[in-house]
Amino acid sequence: MSWYYVPKPTVLPAENFNPSADAAALRKAMKGFGTDEETIIKILCSRSNYQRQLIADAFKNELGRDLLKDLKSELSGKLEDVIVGLMMPPVNYLCRELYKAMDGIGTNEKALIEILCSQNNEQMHEITRTYDEMYNRPLAEHVCSETSGNFRRLLTMIITGTRNAPEVCNPDEAVEQAKSLYNAGEGRMGTDESVFYKILAHCSFSQLEIVFEEYKKLTGRTIEQALKAEVSGDFYEALSAIVECVQMAPHFFAKKLFLAMDGLGTDDKTLIRIIVSRAEIDLQNIKDEFEQMYNKTLLSAVKSETSGDYKRALCAIIGDA
Repeated sequence: MSWYYVPKPTVLPAENFNPSADAAALRKAMKGFGTDEETIIKILCSRSNYQRQLIADAFKNELGRDLLKDLKSELSGKLEDVIVGLMMPPVNYLCRELYKAMDGIGTNEKALIEILCSQNNEQMHEITRTYDEMYNRPLAEHVCSETSGNFRRLLTMIITGTRNAPEVCNPDEAVEQAKSLYNAGEGRMGTDESVFYKILAHCSFSQLEIVFEEYKKLTGRTIEQALKAEVSGDFYEALSAIVECVQMAPHFFAKKLFLAMDGLGTDDKTLIRIIVSRAEIDLQNIKDEFEQMYNKTLLSAVKSETSGDYKRALCAIIGDA
């Protein structure tokens, strides 16, 4: 398994795209008594984010109305969450999800881990810049106020974007880093957590892949086994997320989707966030992984866990193929 894979989206730009026609159709779907949710889903779930922004522009310039405002006033509940998520530029959407994970009483550590531990440096810099613009508060400072200990230190290092560029790869250094991880964990009494977060937050994903291979050669155990034995709690979950994203991000997200639907009740927030945020990146890869891992399709799992227009919207984004 490799961190490098060819990302396959499920939502592609629509051909023969006409923003004015889409804007008019959406206005008609929301005008007067009642709302035509089917048309809204059909249009917005089958356009790329860039095309949705053009529709919003046409809606404003030609009809003098704010599309996002209209959608919010016409839709409600989980369908509104999906459609509003689709309408936001992707980086703004992730920033809003990070903010929601920390706003109010309690913190949604799972959401912080899922978003922050799967980003490369470039994406992280864009998120921190946008977060500051949107909330007039540095992301690192907000995360620091909501987390503690080694978990906080790891997330802060990720947010400040010290990870090496993807092409930075040094096999000799990887051998030394694998030894350092062993000496900080399994090779001693107690654990020196700082070595774990420094290496896992600083190395490029391609470098970490070699480090993990070297670790297995050196110790006969996988890095996952080492982490399980040495660290715990949110710190373990975050390091584990980095390891999974290094090995293959779609596998990580497929597992998160499965857990969101497993057992009693459904974690709709996680379900919506992953499907909306990965639709134009690698949702097809995630679907393929999900089917391999759980012997059922993502589409069938979502169908059995959701209902109504909310179900129709998610299924339209996931696609049948």
